[in-house]
Amino acid sequence: MLEIIFLMACVTFTTRFLFLSKRLPFSIGPKMQRFLSFSAPCVLTAIWVPIVFVQKGELAISLDNPYLIAAGVAVLLAYRFKNLYVTTVVSLVVFFLLKL
Repeated sequence: MLEIIFLMACVTFTTRFLFLSKRLPFSIGPKMQRFLSFSAPCVLTAIWVPIVFVQKGELAISLDNPYLIAAGVAVLLAYRFKNLYVTTVVSLVVFFLLKL
């Protein structure tokens, strides 16, 4: 089991090193850079959409869903203030107050 973890760590390090090292004569073209710029938002969306919109295996779009309300507050705060800390702290407080 430890061997598998070590090998996977090596694979992960190698793939990251190849893209991030400035010493290697390898560069990504502009089309690939543009393509890869969409990967982080896609991954984050794949994580938060089921959490916010699915409760107990069913679509939950109602005012009884604290995840949906807190996510809406977070969107509005992000749009208004454009500040990561304000958005995170206030939306977390709203979520925890709704969960009480």
